[in-house]
Amino acid sequence: MATERMVISGGGLAGATAARTLRAEGFNGPITLLCAENRIPYLRPPLSKEFLLGKAGEDSVPVVLAGWYEENGVELLLGNAATAVDPASHQITLLSGHHLEYAKLLIATGARPRAIPLPGAELGGVMTFRTFDDSLRLQSLLQDGGRKVVMIGSGWIGMELAAAARTYGNDVTLLGLEDIPLSAAIGPELGRYFQHLHLEQGVSFRLPASAARIEGRDGTAEAVVTDSGERLPADIVIIAVGVVPDTALAEVAGLAIRNGILVDSGLRTSAPDVFAVGDVANALHPFTGEHHRSEHWSNALNGGKTAARSMLGQDATFDVVPYFYTDQFEASMEYSGFPSLASGLSPVIRGALTDESFIAFWVKDGCVVAGMSVNQRRVHKAIKALITGRVRVSMDRLTDPAVPLEELLPTP
Repeated sequence: MATERMVISGGGLAGATAARTLRAEGFNGPITLLCAENRIPYLRPPLSKEFLLGKAGEDSVPVVLAGWYEENGVELLLGNAATAVDPASHQITLLSGHHLEYAKLLIATGARPRAIPLPGAELGGVMTFRTFDDSLRLQSLLQDGGRKVVMIGSGWIGMELAAAARTYGNDVTLLGLEDIPLSAAIGPELGRYFQHLHLEQGVSFRLPASAARIEGRDGTAEAVVTDSGERLPADIVIIAVGVVPDTALAEVAGLAIRNGILVDSGLRTSAPDVFAVGDVANALHPFTGEHHRSEHWSNALNGGKTAARSMLGQDATFDVVPYFYTDQFEASMEYSGFPSLASGLSPVIRGALTDESFIAFWVKDGCVVAGMSVNQRRVHKAIKALITGRVRVSMDRLTDPAVPLEELLPTP
């Protein structure tokens, strides 16, 4: 395969990690990495957390330094995304109009912000949030404080951005369709924990509520009107109602799609020599026997490694337990597990929600299927081992902070 071109369509963490892994695994043929943005691949989690808050600089965001690509013979095409794929001829068309032949193609096109038909969304001061440039723009708008911010969306990004805006000293009102923020992801009990955290810091909520329209003057937003008719003054309006997988390239190629590009546990699509990874991929997970699509960095990082090995013909399986984290005010949360298995279950708490730190577990048929820690470090290796080992646990010991989690694992 030394002379066969590997093409990676998508310049995020998954695509860059795949390129690195191809080289680490000894592939010395041509690699082309296509980036829709005019930036080298970067990490997204800091954009709504430490970078947005000014706690980390631009040098903390790239996946690898710019020089790595040239040093390792990876052709990096910035601002030149793929527009079409022909699996039969193994050819890809670029935005520039040029064509590339590939031996193996990896689609890592990620996701795009969900659009909602909201009158006034085109006004100045209204934005979505996804890219590095979005984070730079929002930081410049928030950092002096004193602005009126209306956040539309009560998911993880909406809550993180609300926390950042309030930390900078802005007035923040958050709208969401749920009675309790984050309840669809982690249930009402833990959703209330995060809501209380925000309320203590001065964030206001309108729940459940949706935006009916955005009003403005001279082309700039000045208020959000809710479905109940309430008028909320706004200098900045952020629409954060989730993302949708960017499957446009896969649709042109005729690939199987269902909530993303369907792939097997080796991240192979329905077309020969075409793979998919990251936010855009709906992958078969061997642990559950179901397809899962994850929008978190751990999925992109570990999936990029698996995809590269599959492209090289290795027997690679993407079997990593899903993981993500969030930072909101003084709470640092980590989650490991399968949300689909935890759905509908009430969490059991190690400690108490009123404590500075605690762990929540979701248990099904006597086994842990997910675990969430707040302000606790170095516990997720054990939580993942409990999950993958299908360890039957005693509720008394699982919820007792005096019992180390490692003691719940089987003796080797």
